[in-house]
Formats: sequence, C-alpha cells, structure tokens
Amino acid sequence: MNPLHHLSERTTALTRRWFLRDCGVGLAGIAMNSLLTREASAALQNAAPKGPHFPAKAKRVIYMFQAGAPSHLELFDPKPELTKRNGKLPPPELLKGYRAAFIKPNSALLGSKYKFAKHGQSGMDFSEVLPHTAELADELCMIRSMQTDAVNHAPAQILMNTGSQQFGRPSFGAWTLYGLGSEGEDLPGYVVLTSSIGTSAGASNYGCGFLPTSYGGVPFRSAGDPVLYLSNPKGIDDKAQRSSLDALNELNQAALGDAGDPEIAARIASYEMAYRLQTSAPELMDLSGEPKHILDMYGIKDVKEASYARNCLLARRLIERGVRFVQLFNEAWDQHANLTRDIKKNCGKTDQASAALVKDLKQRGLLDDTLVVWGGEFGRTPMVQGGNDGRDHHNRCYSYWLAGAGLKKGHIHGESDELGFNVVRDPVHVHDLNATLLHLLGFDHEKLTYRFQGRDYRLTDVHGHVVKGILA
Repeated sequence: MNPLHHLSERTTALTRRWFLRDCGVGLAGIAMNSLLTREASAALQNAAPKGPHFPAKAKRVIYMFQAGAPSHLELFDPKPELTKRNGKLPPPELLKGYRAAFIKPNSALLGSKYKFAKHGQSGMDFSEVLPHTAELADELCMIRSMQTDAVNHAPAQILMNTGSQQFGRPSFGAWTLYGLGSEGEDLPGYVVLTSSIGTSAGASNYGCGFLPTSYGGVPFRSAGDPVLYLSNPKGIDDKAQRSSLDALNELNQAALGDAGDPEIAARIASYEMAYRLQTSAPELMDLSGEPKHILDMYGIKDVKEASYARNCLLARRLIERGVRFVQLFNEAWDQHANLTRDIKKNCGKTDQASAALVKDLKQRGLLDDTLVVWGGEFGRTPMVQGGNDGRDHHNRCYSYWLAGAGLKKGHIHGESDELGFNVVRDPVHVHDLNATLLHLLGFDHEKLTYRFQGRDYRLTDVHGHVVKGILA
C-alpha cells in the first residue's frame, strides 16, 4: 500500500469534512444575507415616499390644532333654543345612553355666553368674539357635524391626530410626509410649533409611530435655539463638525449596507438635516425682515416674543421654504369653569392671527394648493359645569373649519340639533375628515398603507369615507 495514497485520501476526507463543517455555515450565511438584503430592500422601499395616487388639489398642510376643545356653542354654532331654555333640565330622551366625562348628564342647560351674527354673502354665523375669522366667511368651509369616539383629552387628541386612541400610531403629518416626501432640503418636512401649555397627549400627537423616524414632526422652540443643541459647543468650529459628521456618516453608511435598516438611513438624514438647520433655522425664525403691515395683520408687537400669532406667521414662512406639513398646537380651551372670561381671552390670542394666516396665504397665491385646518379634539356640552359658567367635554357634536385647496368656499356642512347636542344631518367622523384630507392630498386613504408586524396599517384604520359634500 502506498502511504502517500493513504495520506491523500485522509487529506481529501479532512478537506471534505472541513468544507461541510465550516463552509456549510458560510453557505447558510450567504443565503441568510441574501434574504436579509431582500427584506432590507423591501423595508427601504416601504419607507420611501409613495407619491399621490391621483392628481392632488393640495401640496401642503397647515393644521391649527386648538387642544383642550373649543366650545362650538360659543364660537361657530348658534343655538337660540338653547339660550331660550337656559337653566332648565334637558329632555330625558336626549340623555338616553349618554356618557359624559365629569358632569351628571341631567345638569341644567346653558345658553351661549356670546351673541352671533351672519357674515359675508354666504351668511355664515360667527360669534362676536371672532371678528377677524368672521371676515373669512366666504372663504371658509365650516363643518358643524364633527363626531369622535373619545371623551377625554389625551385619547381624543391622539384619535384626532393619528386615527387611534392608543399610543404608537403615525400622526396625520407623518402619513402625509410618508406619502408625499419633502420639498425642501434645509428644513424638516414636518414642523411642530406650540403655544400655551402644550397638549395632554404630548409628542404622540405628532410622532412617526412605526414609520421611520424621519417622518415624525420636529418641534421648533420659541426661544433660544429653534431645535435643542443646534449650536456647536465651545471649541467646535464648522470644519471640525463637518469632519466629525463625515466620519460618522461613513460608519452609518457601512452599517446601512450590512443591515439595510431604514432607521439607519433616517439617522444619516437627521444628522445632515441638523447640520443644515444651523443655517436655515435661525434665518427662518428671524422675523425682523417682515414688513410692518404684515406684523400688524397678525397682531405681532414684538417679533422676538413667543406667541400663537408668531407661530402663525412662522407657519407661512415654513411652507414658503418647502415644508410639507406645519402643525400648531395651542392647548388653552378646556373651559370647565370661567367659560365667559377664558373664551374671550383665547379668542383674543388666536382669532386675528388665524385669520391673518389665511389672508396672507391667499394674497401670496399659496392658499390655492394649501390645506388649512382649525379645530380641537371634541366640543363642549350644552349642559352647565362649574357653577353657572363652564362646560364639560362633548364628543357627539362639534365644529371644524377648513380653507384652501379643493374645498367649497362659504359652505356650511352638517347640522346639529336645536340644543347643539347631537348631529342631525351629514355627520363627519374623525376618520371621515382624515380620509377627506388625504383625498385632497391625492391619496386613496385605503391604499396609503405601511406594513408593520404582519399587517397593513393606514391612518383611517378600517373606517372612513371621503366627505364629498365639502369638495369643490
């Protein structure tokens, strides 16, 4: 027997054994890597902006969210019969199955604290505490038949903004950005501006949920750096920052190539956006170059003072710079008591600026392709709370006004009963409103979806119909 032949056979066997043992893992790794690459590619594709399903009427949105729930009975929906029955108990049949947040349902009725008058050729009714908004009577589309499912602030706000009462869903702004992408490179596509005390539901109102973080709202502060930690720390100049960022991006790009996680791509984009924001954000927030007549129109006396009026003007400046979605949060409307005083106070801070924003957009030719939305999470009860000067939460009926792209002008949609308690004609649920707003942005709300945990999600969940009655 040739010993070399025996050694050769043994070497061959070892080589085969080694190959099956060690290279088998390698082959499995190759197969797994191929699978992960396909999944990563699908994830990145799923995360990419989709583009509208059909020609859109609107290109961008400004949403003035009046958190705390403005009283439709003091602002937009006059009820002479309610005033006539002031102090009397509501009809028993009206309260059948009714669920209130705090008060006993059989509390006395409370008439409106303010007078109403008709305005414009449309004859739209507005309260005396809204003189500036009343000037827009022939420009607005008023919905008097809004309905929601929730009776408390946080779940109702989340439902209004995300289509769900539970935390963790993408906001309307995030869905819009996911669908359309951003027009600008130097500012986030979705910017959030707050005034008063914030919102009960906090960042969930403007979060990205399970969408990549690049689609979430970015809060801009009213004082100091517009975004926290935007300025370089002492000892770091632009050259050093750029060098550090380039090195970090190389590492992130390598990780993205290996894992294909869309969150890594979002992280890279956020770092680059933060770098560009160091120049673009201070320029945006500097209102000193705005003409005096524009500042006067909004009611801004000090361009550096934080206010709702300043945020309204910033909203116009943001969309001029390509921002897709701007949301103003103003939590000031929870009048369980001191209704008469606080409604007037809130309108004094918001009425002029809200109306000025619509007028400003129109005179600049921006209103034709911009959606403007004004409203809160629900309305207020026709029954009294807090002695004789307050109202509880009311989800069965409340009002919203819209303006701009693709909407009927000087139009009132829906109707509540004589006490402002129930909707009696053309109800509009939260899901219906969101479906309609998406429609105006060029989307079929049933087809704008994102796959997460094995199912396709959408803003309107499994509900919603386009409200054709408000479309031009």
